Formats: sequence, structure tokens, C-alpha cells
Amino acid sequence: MASVADIFHPGASVYFVGIKGTGVCALAELMHNMGIHASGSDTPEVFYTDAILKELNIPFFESFDPAHIRDDFAAVIHSAAYSAGSNAELAEAQRKSIPVLSYPEALGKYSEAFDSCGIAGVHGKTTTTALCGTLARALGLPAQILAGSAAANFGGKSTLSLGNRYFIAETCEYRRHFLSFCPKRIVLTSVESDHQDYFPDYESIRDAFVEYCRLIPPGGELIYCADDPGAREAASAMEKDGRGITLIPYGFSAQGDFRINSYRVENDRAVFTINALSGELCLRVPGRHQALNAAAAIALCTVLLKKEFAGADGNSPWNAERSLAVKNALDEFRGSKRRSEIIGSAGGIIFMDDYGHHPTAIKSTLAGLRDFFPERRLVVSFMSHTYSRTAALHNDFAESLAAADVLFLHRIYASAREQFDGEINGMSLYEKMQSVENAKSDIYYVDEPLDAFGPLVDILRPGDLFLTLGAGSNWPLGVQLYEHYL
Repeated sequence: MASVADIFHPGASVYFVGIKGTGVCALAELMHNMGIHASGSDTPEVFYTDAILKELNIPFFESFDPAHIRDDFAAVIHSAAYSAGSNAELAEAQRKSIPVLSYPEALGKYSEAFDSCGIAGVHGKTTTTALCGTLARALGLPAQILAGSAAANFGGKSTLSLGNRYFIAETCEYRRHFLSFCPKRIVLTSVESDHQDYFPDYESIRDAFVEYCRLIPPGGELIYCADDPGAREAASAMEKDGRGITLIPYGFSAQGDFRINSYRVENDRAVFTINALSGELCLRVPGRHQALNAAAAIALCTVLLKKEFAGADGNSPWNAERSLAVKNALDEFRGSKRRSEIIGSAGGIIFMDDYGHHPTAIKSTLAGLRDFFPERRLVVSFMSHTYSRTAALHNDFAESLAAADVLFLHRIYASAREQFDGEINGMSLYEKMQSVENAKSDIYYVDEPLDAFGPLVDILRPGDLFLTLGAGSNWPLGVQLYEHYL
């Protein structure tokens, strides 16, 4: 395989197949900012990344044609949706002996060129990465940041380029993709059963995270959530290895600098304290889990600050100026796309969208919204993602969704990586909800999300909060309703 120097240098030409995908587009952004000539291809379907690519003047085709593959390409990078067996451009690149890398492989190669930090976990990694970038900019850290979704504080992009010393990237556990990454340190937010089509049980996904943590070299750091049993278990495995890794816990149950000592909601903000910083910190995004994400970002930035400034400031990198910069940056943080994202307010109703598609994430999201908006009725449209996840976590989904005041369920949003087995479907979850003791009485099943528009117009009233929830295709329902009430 080609070396980093061969591929990622100013003036090189790199082609991206599936360039509109969030991660692939983000990597193209970073390379473009480094002076690499990025271009690519995708389908004609319009995504939010179309606007980003056009703004950056990154050219792309809306078709796949072998004639697009030039001899001077240093590499061809592709999303997981494509392979040489199914994509003519990738087959042509192979025929021309041009290096072909999957997105995880390319991200791993890119990370070799920096002092890299991997953000990992079943939940929270996108927001934590966005928070890391927001704080890094406030603190003047020379870093590049790549998140798994567009972040408001990144100007609606998934990346932030602040310098070339550090690389902070969201890294994905699915199919062990994160094992291509080269971390000097890792932030581990959570470990629990998920991606059941690939990890059949908790032990298999836990072992994958432990394997990833073992990529940290001696002298590196594992920053982990002390409140999460799976993250604690991974940290314990690293401690038993005795490889000279520094373990840094954070959370409400953590000991040390990154313990969260208090949490309350006041004036539409989460207000909390962390041992490392004096005074109270505020976030405008709802949920105790967001305070955890902020603590993780502060812990990582502390490590990087010590590397940057320890010689000048002694052991503690936190002076009054930097502490104030963090407090201001947290208060100005606006979250990331599809993470408690406010679409708008109309007709006295707040319309929101959230990507939460695992029972734990759903529970945290709904609890956070309940804290922030105690007087509002929570009206939720939920579309489950993948048959395997829905079947494996059927009871957990029902329990977590019980917090909604009004719930609309839809068909399962299938993944291309699995087939319907005839056993579990959207109606199965609806029937399960009928047996949940503490569930609210208003539960509806509408197979296609947009078909729920009419019933929801009859149900919604001023003072409600309407939330589209899940990794499916129900989010346009919220947009359509919002536009109706404008």
C-alpha cells in the first residue's frame, strides 16, 4: 500500500467514490484544505454535503464512469457502499494500479501523519468530537477535527482545520473500521451491544473496543467514561495489560479532575461543575449525557494543552484566560446535525430531530428534553433502524420510548447489509408497546412516516415539542410539519 507521503501531500490528486457521504466528504474537505486536489463522484441524489462541496469548489460527477479515473490520481478512496466488484470506477482504478482505499483505510493512513486522537463509543462520539473541535479552537490548539456529522460550530461542516499537529477524529466500531486508525490516545464514551448483524453479543463488540484501545502506544492515554460499565470494563482490560497507558476517567462517578459534581437545568441551559475548572459550566444542548460529552472533551483538551504549554505553565495548563475561553465556548456550542437539532418553532410548537437509534441514546435524549422542556408535551415519531437491532433490543426499545407522551411508530428502516427474516417489523414494536406498564396511552402505528402528517396535524397543539427520532427516513416529516405551521 502507498505511503502517507505518496498520497497526502499538497499538489497530489485524490479521487473519492461516494464523495457525498458524510465521512468521505469530510475527509475530502480536510485534504482540500491541505492543498490536495480532491474530486469525486456520487449519485444525483442531493444531500447536505452537495452545498459543502460546491462551496469549496471540489468538483464531482453525479455518475460513475471509468473515464473519470485519471492516470495521475495518487489514490482513489471509496465509501463502504461501493466495491470494485460493483463500481466501474473502482474496477478501473484497480486496472490502472492506482491505490484504492476504503474510507476507514484512508482515515487510518491520514492519521499516521499527525499526533492523532480517536473518539470512539456506541453513543456520544459525534457530539464529543464536535465539542473537542469547539474547545480546541477556543484554546488555540493546532488541530484538525473530523466529526461524523455537520456541526453548527464548524460552520455547518463536519471538519475544522486549526493546524497540523493534532488530528481529532470520530472513529467507527462497525466491522472494526476503527482498527485502521493510528491513535496516540482514545476517548471512549460507551460500550454496549449494538450492530447485531456484525457483533452477535456484547462480548464481541466489547472485545473489538478493547482491541482498538490496545493500539494506543505506551505513554498514550485512554480517556474513558467512568459512568459507563462497558467503558470501565475496557479500561480495566487496559490496566491489566500493564502497557504504560495512562487511564483518565470522567463522569459523575469518576475520581479526579474530570468528575462532574453537580448538574441542573436553569434558564434553558444545563449547568454543571467539573473538578478541573473553577466555577459553573453551561450548555444549551439538553441532557446529562451532554455534560458527559463536555467532560470528555475537556479531558482531551487538557492532555493536549499539557503537551503544548506544560513547559511554560508547570503541571496545570488551566489559567484564568483558558478557563474563561472554555466556559464561553461551551455556552456557545450549538450541537451537531441530527443530534437534538432544532428545526424551528412555529405555531407554538418546537420541531426537533435526533439521530438516536439505540435504546440507551433514546432514553438519554428523551430524559434531557423532559428536563429542558418540562411543560411541553413530547410528541415523538420513531423509525427503528435495522431488523437485527430491533429484534435484539425489542424490550429495551419499548421501555425507552415509554417516556414519550404521544408516540408514532413506523416501519423498520432496513439496511442494505441485511434482509427481512419475516419475524420482526415495525408493527411488532407497536404491539410490544401496548404491554409496557408505564407507557403513555397515545401510541399510533403509521407504516410510512409521511402518512402520519394528517393525523399529527390533528394531534399537535401549541406548547408541544415534536421530535423525529431514529436513523431512518422519518426526519422529513418534522420538516414538512414545521413548514405547515409557519
